[in-house]
Amino acid sequence: MGVEEVTYPLVRAIAEQLGVRLVPIAVDEQGMLPDALAAAHRSASLAAVYVQPTLQNPLSVTAGAGRRAQLAAVIRDMGCHVVEDGTWGFLAEDAPAPLAALLPERVVFVDSLSKRVAPGLTLGMLAAPPGHLDALARSLRSGGWTAGGFALEAAVRWVGDGTVETLVAAKRADVRVRHEIVRERLIGAGVKGRFRTDPRSYYCWWELPPPWRAETFVAAAAARGIAVTPGPAFAARWAARGQAVRIGVAVPRTSRSRWALDTLVDVAVARGG
Repeated sequence: MGVEEVTYPLVRAIAEQLGVRLVPIAVDEQGMLPDALAAAHRSASLAAVYVQPTLQNPLSVTAGAGRRAQLAAVIRDMGCHVVEDGTWGFLAEDAPAPLAALLPERVVFVDSLSKRVAPGLTLGMLAAPPGHLDALARSLRSGGWTAGGFALEAAVRWVGDGTVETLVAAKRADVRVRHEIVRERLIGAGVKGRFRTDPRSYYCWWELPPPWRAETFVAAAAARGIAVTPGPAFAARWAARGQAVRIGVAVPRTSRSRWALDTLVDVAVARGG
């Protein structure tokens, strides 16, 4: 299965459980590269592709309409199926139409209310080609992946009465505030390294300056009371390495976020960053 070269870690864990070999696909500022996907298919004969076209986790990149059309054309020629993850897409109100709209016969679109509403509302949803619904339902049942009664009742009620729509609007406003904090306290602080984020994203990818290594930086941050995730945790293959960390700012109070980002800058500068 083809995946972005850095991707959502749970996908790697599920692939390992199922014996699925992941093939990393190169990305740029718009996400997965169509030419790289086609080349990977020629060498590995991909059976499927997993992709996050909107606010990709962890890089925050979003594919434009042209890139999505190119990906759809390549996938159509490949003849394989796609799992499109739209979990964070609700924050990008102006994002282009999903791949599922371009390839409805090949794309399984996956979404969730856990980010829109609350982590405790573990209700996932998928839209799939009609011919695959029975097989997908059997797979979900066999894995025990069923939503509880409370989650179903709450989701139906809150979607119907506008609560989810209200929360989405509030989070879109909140993420802009938090991005300004990231831009001011981290990106604009003069610290070295490369940053990837988006004004609509709750996370930031920081390619660390030398001589930092990801694991060492994570340990130094933990010693100051801050948890960040090392870049290799997102690598499509365990062997892949990258001296980067992912910083999430969705949960802490804004005042706490300012302190945490200032502290991370101090940690980085302490070793010449």
